[in-house]
Amino acid sequence: MDASSFWIEEPGRGAIRRRHLPDPGPGEARIRTLFSGISRGSESLVFKGRVPESQHLAMRAPFQEGEFPAPVKYGYMAVGQVEIGPDEWPGRIVFCLYPHQDRFVVPTSALRPLPEGLPAERAVLAANMETAVNGLWDAMPGPGDRVVVIGGGVVGLLQAWLCRQIPGTDVTLVDRNPRRAAVAATLGLPFSLPEQAPGEADLVIHASGQPAGLRQALALAGLEAMVLEMSWYGEQSVAAPLGEAFHARRLTIRSSQVGRLPASRLARWDHERRMQLALRLLRDPVLDVLITGESPFEELPSLMPTLADPGDTLCHRIRYPSGESDV
Repeated sequence: MDASSFWIEEPGRGAIRRRHLPDPGPGEARIRTLFSGISRGSESLVFKGRVPESQHLAMRAPFQEGEFPAPVKYGYMAVGQVEIGPDEWPGRIVFCLYPHQDRFVVPTSALRPLPEGLPAERAVLAANMETAVNGLWDAMPGPGDRVVVIGGGVVGLLQAWLCRQIPGTDVTLVDRNPRRAAVAATLGLPFSLPEQAPGEADLVIHASGQPAGLRQALALAGLEAMVLEMSWYGEQSVAAPLGEAFHARRLTIRSSQVGRLPASRLARWDHERRMQLALRLLRDPVLDVLITGESPFEELPSLMPTLADPGDTLCHRIRYPSGESDV
């Protein structure tokens, strides 16, 4: 059997390649892809060839092929149905950290069955939700906190939505795109443009990916507050105003990266347990608002240049010819 996959042939240009797909071996399964999602933050940087050489190893996706900057097969938001596999696996709908490909073979240890009540169409958000959960563990918001989230992308929206569910929290989403207000309202979140953003926050989560957002995060943080930096800038150099109120307010800037569990969780949690939590949290249908478009797989080479540029897109879903399950 052959499989079709999306490759970045050179920065800014992609193509679909076909190759022979081996049969599954012991402990492996063959998956027929139903949907995949495009993570606009990291995938845009990869598509444009902007992964710093020092981060080539850290940025590798679990089933990536090729090397940065190109040619490379990259992605990690695939949902499919098991066609062939051991024991109880055939027929199950699963999530996998796999690139954009219509069929693939992986060890069953890499598959996460979807919980009851989570449709395959929404499950493409699993990696984003996992990142948001990990960020909240790093941020440690508490009941009653004033929380400001800067950046209304998928991860920022998910983090604000999760924070809002902590009793008594006052959560504001800040974004320079006024059209994010409608998405925030659907999620039950107050919205603010940057110039009206509330200050004296107990916690500021920065997820805009822009240096200006980090500067504002430091300006909005209250005395001895934390700024959690969720943005990844690739090759972009970032200047932070540490010569202003940073020291006087005794602020803390903390990074968060989904590849590592926070030290406070390591004794009891692993990546599998964290992913199971992310999948359960996705059962809320209100989160469908984060999927702002869908296209067939064969259009991905012409679509990626548009998605890699700033715009209104949140998560764009890719539909495969087999985009309806048999169960």
